[in-house]
Formats: sequence, C-alpha cells, structure tokens
Amino acid sequence: MKRITKAFFAFLMAFLPFMAMAQIDGEFVKPRTGKFLLQNATVVTITKGTLENASVLLENGKIIQVGTNVSADGAEVIDCSGLFIYPGMIDGGTRLGLVEVSSVAETNDYAEVGNITPNMQALTAVNPNSQEIPVTRVSGVTTVMTVPSGGLFPGTAALINLLGYTPDQMYGGFKAVVMNFPSSARRGRWDRRSDDDIKKDNEKALKEANDVWEKAKTFAKLKENGAELEYYPEIEQMAKVTSGELPLMIEVNAAGDIQNAIKWVEGKEGKFIFSGVAEGWRVADEIAEAGIPVIAGPVQELPTRESDRYDAAYANPGKLAKAGVKVAIRTNEEENVRNLPFHAAFAAAYGMGKEEAWKAVTINPAEIFGVSDMYGSIEEGKVANLIVATGDPFETKSDIIHVFISGYRIPMSNRHIRLYQEFLDRSPGLEEHK
Repeated sequence: MKRITKAFFAFLMAFLPFMAMAQIDGEFVKPRTGKFLLQNATVVTITKGTLENASVLLENGKIIQVGTNVSADGAEVIDCSGLFIYPGMIDGGTRLGLVEVSSVAETNDYAEVGNITPNMQALTAVNPNSQEIPVTRVSGVTTVMTVPSGGLFPGTAALINLLGYTPDQMYGGFKAVVMNFPSSARRGRWDRRSDDDIKKDNEKALKEANDVWEKAKTFAKLKENGAELEYYPEIEQMAKVTSGELPLMIEVNAAGDIQNAIKWVEGKEGKFIFSGVAEGWRVADEIAEAGIPVIAGPVQELPTRESDRYDAAYANPGKLAKAGVKVAIRTNEEENVRNLPFHAAFAAAYGMGKEEAWKAVTINPAEIFGVSDMYGSIEEGKVANLIVATGDPFETKSDIIHVFISGYRIPMSNRHIRLYQEFLDRSPGLEEHK
C-alpha cells in the first residue's frame, strides 16, 4: 500500500503544475481562435520565397491570404513591424508526450512489453497535459513525431500538433510503424559479447524480422480474399505496412547496418523512412540511390567513433542533402525538443546552409510524412501553424513573440517562464526583512 501511495503522489506532483500552465502575470489565459491579421512582417514562406512588408490572414484554423496588400474586416490586427513570420517547426522524431518525469516509471509510456508490438499506438499514450508541450511550443516547434521505442517492432508513431485536450485533437494526420533494425555492431563499451555471439544475435533478429514480414504479407492476402482470420493484432498492423497503407520508419545508425537495411527493403513493397542514420554521411550516395528519405539526428551529438572528426554529427544532415537525400531533422528528445532550432542551426553552419536547414524542419518532414498539403510552409489553404519572431529562430538572440497552432493564438507561457517571472522582481525581497 505504501508503494502505491508513493507512486500516486509522485505522479500527482508531476502534473500539479499544469493547473497554472497558462497563467500570465497571475491571469489564466487559454489558447484562443479567431480571425487574425498579422501585418507588416517579413514573411519567410519556405516554398515561395521571402516577402517583405507582407501580411498573413488567419481564419478558421487556416491561412486565408498571404501578400503585401491584405486587409480584412473584423480581424484582430497584430502589428508585426520589424518582425519575421515563419512556419511552425516540425521535429521528425521525439518522445514528447510519452515521458514526463524519466525517473518516475508511472509517467513513462513509450515502451510496451514484448519484442513485436507494432499495434501499440503512441497516439493513445500521449499526455496532452505534459509540461514539456508548452515548453516546446513557445520555442517555435508546433508539430512533432512522437515515437515509441524498445524491441524489434516497438509500436506505431504518430504526428501530433502541440495543442489539444485529447490525443485525437492533437493528431496531425500521419502514422508509421517503427522498426529498430537489427544491429551488427556492439551496443556500447559495456557490451562484452564475442564477435560470434554478436553475429548470431544479428542473424536471429533478422530472421525474426523476415518471419514477421512474411506472416504480414500472408495475413494481408488472406484478408483481401475474404478469409476469416483469428485475432492477431500485431500481424494485422504489420500487414498495413506490407500493403503500403502505413510506412515503416526504420531506426538504423551504423554505416554497415544502413547498407544492410537498404538491402533488406529491396524488393519489398511498401514505403520506407530511415531515422537516426548517425553514420549516414558514410553511405550517403547509397541512401540517395535507394531513394529513401531520412530523419537525421540528433545533430548536437558526439561522433559515433573516436576516430571521427568532432563535427561528424553536425555535418551529417548537410552531407546527406548534398548527396540528394531528402532530409528532415529530429532531436530524439523528450524534455529538450525545444532545442530543435539549434540542432538545425548546427546543421546549417556545418555544410547544410540556412535555406536547406529550414526546409529540414518544415517542408521536408511534411513531405516525408505525406502532409505537405497541410503543413511545412506559409501558403494559402494550409493549417495556420506559424510563429512570429524578432529574428531568425536559429539564432539564440532571437525571441519568439507569437505562436499559432491550428489557428489558435497560444499563450506565451510555461513553467520556465513563470519561474523567471516569479524571481525577476522578488517581493518581499531580502532588503525588506533587514
């Protein structure tokens, strides 16, 4: 009973701060929708150039008009003179909403028991009240892929917008089954397996993956022919991959494993995305030739080998892009997804260039996930996910002034900001007690 009580209070303490999530100067402020006219800004559309002294009209959750001569009766006018408007950034791989306090098991819901659990839905496990969500979105990240982990097929990842009372309200229109590709390398310095044991484990895992794939193909064929099938949820979910209904997002990092993964997908029907690809730069031409898009990152990371240059991870996205690979960037974080613009900034500085780095956190992930008709750029008809900043958000000196998600104006507050406000002007202060 004591253990249950302790667990309950740990869980409660993790979520109590949400009660004050949107308090600004003592007032509770909710996200609000409406008709908004953002005037006189520099609009970085991503896909259609940069517009000077332009305006953006938002209504009913959509971008209605973009241009230099925009006016609207009844709109709330927000003067953006001297400011910049960008699309909301998209993180291609996180555990946001699945982890709250990593040291409290009751608040972690990113892994399921078992090695083959593709039917487990990350979207179902997302906590809309996570403290990490307001921390992330006020930094300009409006949309993320939230990804389960653990096991060979750990579950189904989902794209979410960082606004909503329920996971379904947050859903961004894309899901993908996740695969952790069997590694032929050591798991770390602590891995004491012999070379023969590593090879055997790798072969065993590949055989299991192939068996699952073949079972899924058979399941899909039988279902298509109207056969009565027993309840087999994991294989039924994998059948959606083999039939092309859902993509397979393959986590693979070592150069040799990437080459093996390319061979593994050859001849298989379906849609494939590589994620991680830490050593993608070593085999960039092969990835490009295979036509497989990648979600690269984290960028702010150490090299995978001691003999590599210090900037191997920083330069990885740029080298992949120059080889012709479509690249999106991820943080692979839960607490620090807010640092996505700085991961992109490192990629930009180490060979990718600012323009391509911006694409890697906006239109590229939108295209890879098949939702570019809704997200990734500032265009008429798209979902109103955008940010207003004092400068380029890749630069630490820039501030995010406004955030809009699905047309809702988001309160610029979170637990970090409230803590800053609390101690900015302390009263009663030490001097008053002397």
